[in-house]
Amino acid sequence: MAQDIRFIVLNSDEALGGAWRRLLLGLDGIKIVAEVEEPALLPQAVKQFPVQAVLVNLGPSPDVVLTQISQVVKDHPDIVVFAASDSTDGQLILKTMRTGVREFLPIPIDKATFIEAVDKIATHQSETTKLGKIITVMGASGGVGASMLATNLATELVMLTGGKVTVVDLDYRFGQVAMLLDVEPTFTLADLCQSPEQLEVQVIERALVKHPSGLAVLSRPPSFTQAEQITAASCVGVLSTLQQFNDYVVVDGPGREDKGAQNILDISDVNLMVLQLLVPTVRNAARIIELMRDNGYNLDRTKLVCNRVGRDSSTLRVDDVVSTLSKQVFAEIPDDWQTVSGAINLGETLESFGPKSKVRTSIYEIAERLHDPSGQSDDNDAPKKGLMERIFS
Repeated sequence: MAQDIRFIVLNSDEALGGAWRRLLLGLDGIKIVAEVEEPALLPQAVKQFPVQAVLVNLGPSPDVVLTQISQVVKDHPDIVVFAASDSTDGQLILKTMRTGVREFLPIPIDKATFIEAVDKIATHQSETTKLGKIITVMGASGGVGASMLATNLATELVMLTGGKVTVVDLDYRFGQVAMLLDVEPTFTLADLCQSPEQLEVQVIERALVKHPSGLAVLSRPPSFTQAEQITAASCVGVLSTLQQFNDYVVVDGPGREDKGAQNILDISDVNLMVLQLLVPTVRNAARIIELMRDNGYNLDRTKLVCNRVGRDSSTLRVDDVVSTLSKQVFAEIPDDWQTVSGAINLGETLESFGPKSKVRTSIYEIAERLHDPSGQSDDNDAPKKGLMERIFS
């Protein structure tokens, strides 16, 4: 596929939802930016989120859905609409196509047919619409070093590429991205999430604070009250706009308890799950991966990163994590608490505080692999089970 294709899905059939998520997210380059159940919400969703395509289930009341589709096609002629139905009635197909629907797909949707239809969109996408990549960094449990990795990874991507990179703090209540980078934001994520409309690039740029490295920072809100008002939908809108003028958007979060986490992960190109060699953390990782699998999420986009490897107190090994989670570890960050804690306390990046440290080198290597993933082997090959897995049974 030439580049990313962002979808909005309209579907009220819960039994069908998982299958559609697996179909879309199982294809490279496809992102789901929003899922709506009520046909009346479709025009507003299309207005709020920049997308290239819409997939709708005509359901038992196709006339109601077609009315909304007709409005979407009229207001956004550049958006491609796919309509799906378990009915093959000729009159329904004809009526659907007359609303401006590009493809009529029988349910269950044939994967090969769907890929062919989507490829037509990708072929006609202009290079000027190329979007930056979103990298999320989430901890399998608290205190594993996700924020440290997110901020330093973003800095290394700036150094490596010389391009535009923004780091976003999605820990709405306790995020420390601004503190770790020693910057004082004037505006925060909450200021950008107040508008239900698509945000202009210029509006977001004014809300970003610049770090000396060239990295742009979007901080969490200063108060809990503002944090409570942020929704997953508004975050997706902000991230989608940031993609338009950044080479990379590094996201610290979402939190494991965040109900909107799935929406953020759906639009991410890579999700780095950070864990340490501790039994509770690995247990949490197993539960998160299981939940993601059940919800139809594409686990190929999730990469495991083991932090503080080499601690003398650890009785677990990286091999134990691999065997327990049936997933290869993408990267290891060595234990160097003295350097890391010093950088955190001074609000400095590892590039400036510990430029020759092993932990900084390992994060730079992660940035290199994410920037140029060619030649890498599949990190999802299931390994043989190890004895330590008994701990997690």
